[in-house]
Formats: sequence, C-alpha cells, structure tokens
Amino acid sequence: MTSLILFGVFAILLLINLPIALAIIFATLVSMLMTVDTLPALTTIAQRLTAGIDSFALLAIPYFILSGYLMGQGGIAHRLISFSKVLVGRLPGGLAIVNVISCALFGSISGSAVAATSAIGGFMIPAMEKEGYKKPFGTAVTVTAATTGMLIPPSNILIIYSLASGGVSIAALFIAGYLPGILVTVSLILAAVLYVKRNNIQTLSKESIEPFFPAFFGAIPSLFLIFLIIGGIIGGIFTPTEAGAIAVLYSLILSLVFYRQITVKDLYPILLKTVNTTAIVMLLIGASSAMSWLMSYASIPQTISHMLLTLSENPLLILLIINITLLVVGTFMDMTPAVLIFTPIFLPVAESLGISPLHFGIMMILNLSIGLCTPPVGSVLFVGCSIGKVSISEVIKPILPLYAAMFIALVLVTMFPAISEFLPRAFGLI
Repeated sequence: MTSLILFGVFAILLLINLPIALAIIFATLVSMLMTVDTLPALTTIAQRLTAGIDSFALLAIPYFILSGYLMGQGGIAHRLISFSKVLVGRLPGGLAIVNVISCALFGSISGSAVAATSAIGGFMIPAMEKEGYKKPFGTAVTVTAATTGMLIPPSNILIIYSLASGGVSIAALFIAGYLPGILVTVSLILAAVLYVKRNNIQTLSKESIEPFFPAFFGAIPSLFLIFLIIGGIIGGIFTPTEAGAIAVLYSLILSLVFYRQITVKDLYPILLKTVNTTAIVMLLIGASSAMSWLMSYASIPQTISHMLLTLSENPLLILLIINITLLVVGTFMDMTPAVLIFTPIFLPVAESLGISPLHFGIMMILNLSIGLCTPPVGSVLFVGCSIGKVSISEVIKPILPLYAAMFIALVLVTMFPAISEFLPRAFGLI
C-alpha cells in the first residue's frame, strides 16, 4: 500500500508539471502521513532533507558546476574544435567526427551535457550545414555526442551515484567511465560515417583546417585539466572534492588570464548560475534522501528485488528488465532524480546476482544518458533543437541511427563488466 501511494502520488504530481523535487517531497509526505503519525512524518522529512546533503563528497558538485560554467564561457570550445579538425578533419565524414569528438572532450572537461551542446552546437551545427550536412542531422550528432561527458570524468552524476549507492569510490567511478565513454564515442562516430557515405558528403577542404601546431598547442591547456584532475585523484594527491576546487582555480586562470575570454564583470552572472544550479541539485538530493528512507522503511527495494528474482535467476535477463525500465524512466525523468530514486531499488537486485556496484553504476549512467536526448523530457535534445533552430520532429529520423549506436554500446557495457572494471582494477581502485 505504501508503494502504491508513494509512486501513485508521485506520478500524478509529475503529470501536473510540479517541479520534480517538490513532487518527491509531497509524495513522500503523503505516504508517511498514511503510515506514521503526523509529527514523526514531518520531523523525519526535515531530518532526511538535511542529512541527505550533509556529505563532504557533495562539496565537489558546486566546484565542478562552477568550473564547467567557466569553461563554457572561457574560449575552450573553439580550441577543442580546431584540435579535433586537425586530428580527424580530413577523414570521410570529418566534420561529423569533429563534432562528436569535440562534444566528448568538452563534455568531459565541463562535466555538463547541456554545456557541451550549447558551446559546441552553436558553432558546429551551422558549420556542418555549410559543408552539406542537413541541419537536423548536425543537431542529432551534437545532442547524442554531448551525453558522453556524463561518463567521461569529471562527472557530477557519478558523484551523485556514489552517494546513492552508499559509498562506491568516486575515484573508481571516474576511472571506470573512460572505456564506456570512449565506446559510446566510437559508436557514434561509426554511425555518423555511415550516414556520410550514404549521402555522399564531401570531406573538409585543407583550407578549412588550421595548421597542426597552433591548434595542438591552443588545446593543450584545456586538455591538461583532465590529466590534472584524474592524475591527482589516482595519485592520492587530493580527494575528488579537493579536485573540484582545483578545477575551479585552473578554469578561472585559464579563462580569465590565459585565454582572456571572460572578464571580472562576467564572474557575477557565472557565480549566480552556479548557485542556482547547485541549489536545484541539492534540493533534489535532499528530497530523494527522504523518499529513499521511506522506501527502505516500507521494504520496497526488498520487495521489488524478490519479485525480479522470482522471474529468473539469469543475470542478463534481470539486467535486461532493469535496462528497459531505466530507458523508459529516462524518457520522462531527468538523470539526477532517476539515479537518486532508482539506485536504492535496483542496486540490491544487481548485487544479489553478483554484479558489482561499480559496473551497475556505469551501466545505469549510460542508460540514463540516452534519456537526455530522448523526448518527451530530453533536456539536451531541447537545447540542441533550440540552438539548431529545428523542431524535434525533424530530428527524430536522423537521430534514430545514433540511438541504435548508443543502444549497442549499452548492450556491450551490460554484458561485459570488464569494460567498466578493467581500468579501476588496473589502478588498484577495486
């Protein structure tokens, strides 16, 4: 009864477009009022809202959000695009490949798929149209490739999964995201190349590609951030939270002093956007903590686990059911609340089948990344269509092969845990 009330009220509130954090809080409150006394219910929710965000690891989130905004306005995108052109611009489908690689690089540096879509798409979508690509396809490439930054660190969503899973190592998650992120990137590149060959689009001319060394040296300071953050975490020089602070300092120096793309006056609106985004994320985390407590109190995860395990003891079949569920969830729920709500439900099932929390987390993030570029609530898809000035209906046809590429990558990551676990194991993190 508790689960029916909880998820029923939650669904109704979502249908009337109540902000998801408030929907979580009100659904939890209604369910608790019907199972415990009024005063304990209110007290418990207040306690869980506070306890949910009382974590040292969460301090990394506002730091990485701020560094992402600094990178987004600091002249990084143009230099990464120039560097990608030098690397792959002369290959068949060169500009589409440049788009994918640029989005992956910028997404990993900024930690935001929306930022990657805005920064890279604003330049690449018109450039691809000029070279003979249809605008809907350029938009489709941008929005799908931008999601790879959710897997390639530093990634805020991996930090949130660490919290929701009960403490999976953030460093291990960061390292684990590399191979799956590269796999998705390569899959999208292959899909884009097939599109180019089918439509006989010409490669880039030599005149449109900068000389190698200026492009290479221009991109080095931006790319060094990845090595600085990950190298420092793996080497034990600093924690992920401290790495976030270092990322802010490095991004500030790079954007303000080295590239000189922003001024001191630009810092106030950047800080304001950081505060707004951080407040939304923290409210979601606190609200989801209250819902997770109620689900645990009502034994909802254990009940769902028992139901799934009675269907089959085959791990691949259970993972298929979980993946299908998450794919559906990702089409109408943003990634952060989905991770916070469904990790406590599905992770115990995965662990009972011998699946590591690390592997499950990477699989879950990859799965929900597809939802970022899927209607009806794909935030990255909406941003991309706005930048490309195309409708969602126009993008659906060219984006289908790219969806297929991401699904294939998801299947491979699901079936072969070594893709996620090889690097963390090699570095002694698991």
